[in-house]
Amino acid sequence: MPPYEPLWRRIRREIQAKIAAGILKPGDKLPTTRELADEYETSGVTVRKAVELLIEAGVLEGRQGVGVFVADTSEQDS
Repeated sequence: MPPYEPLWRRIRREIQAKIAAGILKPGDKLPTTRELADEYETSGVTVRKAVELLIEAGVLEGRQGVGVFVADTSEQDS
């Protein structure tokens, strides 16, 4: 592992790890961008980058005005 890991990458990895461990389940709502930014002591821009990449990968799904949720990937796995 490289000595420096961009924070957005760490956030992305930790969200994926929580999903893999079953801490976050399909349909669960993620904390808000502001809450995640506070948790990681970073800006909303950094959090959004990590979340947007996970949405593009199909791991999360964003619902306009509602929030970001863990995608149900069970159909994709079979």
